Parts: sequence; structure tokens; C-alpha cells
Amino acid sequence: MRFIEWEPIYKQILADFEFDRNKDEDAANILKKLLKSKEVQTNSNLLELIEDKQINIFGAGPTLETDIENSDFQGVIIAADGATSPLMNKGIVPDIIVTDLDGYIPDQINANEQGATIIIHAHGDNIDALNHWVPKFKSNLLGTTQAQPDEKNNIYNFGGFTDGDRAVFLAAHFNARQIILVAFDFKNIGKYSFKFNSEIKLRKLTWSNLLIGMIEKPPIVFYGDESD
Repeated sequence: MRFIEWEPIYKQILADFEFDRNKDEDAANILKKLLKSKEVQTNSNLLELIEDKQINIFGAGPTLETDIENSDFQGVIIAADGATSPLMNKGIVPDIIVTDLDGYIPDQINANEQGATIIIHAHGDNIDALNHWVPKFKSNLLGTTQAQPDEKNNIYNFGGFTDGDRAVFLAAHFNARQIILVAFDFKNIGKYSFKFNSEIKLRKLTWSNLLIGMIEKPPIVFYGDESD
């Protein structure tokens, strides 16, 4: 998704959550500086990894550990932040991790050391985490923002808001053949209020569901619904 298409959606998100665009831009500039001394991932490498492949994107929904146990996933594995640790605990190193650094970061660093590409997202609420954690990653890094991208300095905007839907937009941007969403249980969002205890978290999930629904191709399948 081009920024000209994404920006009107972004403005709606800013208004809904009362986020500060200036802070998002400040965070992106900080990430840009932190990445200057790092070995960054290239678009051509991401295209080679994703294009025409089956992409399995793991969210951090309540079925995650059961889904990992019960299936042998073929193709590329993308972990949305908090899904990294359960995958690593089962001996599965994601090919790509999409993170805004609020999961268990030592597992993400470990995965990076084993070859995982890390797509690090900068926003107004994670500046401290960026400064603390980004220097600890080794290589194969790429920065993203929900504001204006700066691709010459490795800060991209492929579209998306939360880790999960940003992973979907990433896969769509690089021409995945099919996307399978694992542990993305949007059907039961309302039932999770007891777990999240956060009205904001529930609103983020609602936005995530809406954004994923905007993607026309490639085909997106929710794991468990393949036979529907």
C-alpha cells in the first residue's frame, strides 16, 4: 500500500486513539539513526523470501500454542511480536518477526542471531524500547513507521497498524501467493475482554480485523477455516 493510500486511514486511527503524529515521526527518526550502524535487510531479499510463497503469519491469540502443536506449517513463517516466544519454545525460528518491541525481546534477539529478519516498528509509545533494544540486534533489520516513510534511510510503511496486520500488509506488498493467519481469532474479540482487561486493546483488534479485510490479494485464509 502506498502512503498516499494509507495516510487517510492513518489519520482516522490517530483520531480514534488520540495519538500524536509528531511522536510517531520522532520515533521513526530515532529508529532511522539507530539503524545507520546496522546491517539492514533489502527489499530484494524480502521479495525473494516472500514472493509467490505460502506465508504463515502467527498472531498471539489464545489458540497459538495448540495451533503450533497440531500442524506442520509449510512455507515462510512470520511471527507477530508476542508469537515469537511460543514458536521458539517449540524449536521453530521464524523467518521474519514483525515487532514493536513489546514482546519478550531476548527471544527475538535469539531468533535474529539464528537468521530471522526483524521488521522493527517505531511509534510514539515505544521510543524507550527502541533506544534500549535496537542496538542489541545484529543484522537483517528493517524499520517501519505508520507515518511518512523514509525509504532511503530504511524506514518503510507497507501499511497496517498492529503487529499482526502489519505482517499481513508486508506479505501482500511482497506478492505472497497465499497468506494463512494462525491464532487470529477476530470472531471472538468481544469474549476476550476478561483477558486483555483493556478497551484500547480490543479497539486495536477491531482495527486489525478491518485493515486485513481491506487487502484484496493475495487470498487470506484463517487457519482452521481452510475447508470452508
